[in-house]
Amino acid sequence: MAVFDVKQGTSPIILGFPHTGTEVPTDIWERLNDYGKILADTDWHIHHLYDGLLSDPTTVRATFHRYVIDANRDPAGVSLYPGQNTTGLIPETDFDGKAIWKDGQAPGEADIAARLRDFHAPYHAALAAEIERVRAIHGVAILYDCHSIRSHIPFLFEGKLPDFNIGTDMGKTCDSAIEQATLTVVEAAEGYDSVLNGRFKGGWTTRHYGRPETGVHAVQMELAQSTHLQTEAPPFAYDTAKAERLRVHLKDILVRIEQIAPGLKR
Repeated sequence: MAVFDVKQGTSPIILGFPHTGTEVPTDIWERLNDYGKILADTDWHIHHLYDGLLSDPTTVRATFHRYVIDANRDPAGVSLYPGQNTTGLIPETDFDGKAIWKDGQAPGEADIAARLRDFHAPYHAALAAEIERVRAIHGVAILYDCHSIRSHIPFLFEGKLPDFNIGTDMGKTCDSAIEQATLTVVEAAEGYDSVLNGRFKGGWTTRHYGRPETGVHAVQMELAQSTHLQTEAPPFAYDTAKAERLRVHLKDILVRIEQIAPGLKR
């Protein structure tokens, strides 16, 4: 299987999709239990949600599922949120804390090494190459990492998650103009709520690539799935009416960021 899909564009913006893939090799699939095979923690339909919002962005999408290996986790296995419940490089549980592997079939060190080599590393090599290509063209590259998650997950957070969750690792991963432009749009979006650097402050991808001093900026957008799904349970169907309302604001964010880009050249 091809582990990633790249579409090269001319915009200074790169859209990253580390968690929309649903491909699981047969030998790994057979080790998942019934909970694991639901693939509940997919960022359902996110690459479709963003399709066409910009005229010509670059997109880099992982085709493999995060249960194979999580492309948005530190390859060294370091936790993104020490002291808080989260899932690791190869998750042992789903977001509800339920085991996803059959008894005795959870991945070990050899599995981790193989999947880093065969999935995680190729995806990030492709992403890094596109960041360099875009920066060479524009003098700046902006990685907008696209995510979604269920709005209620007691294992990970209390209550309901805001609709828009902007992550910049407390302002470290992008110029303040990008952060402010994104925040301005979501705070004005009628019928939605939002937070900056709340429960989700940006995953490994955002933190690893976001180096504003080098001309590479990164921001993560974590959307509550209630904003664009019919239901946050199987079959996780796309809600076109909800999505179209949401896409207006997502487009506004991306267009504003794209317009800011020329002023961010080093």
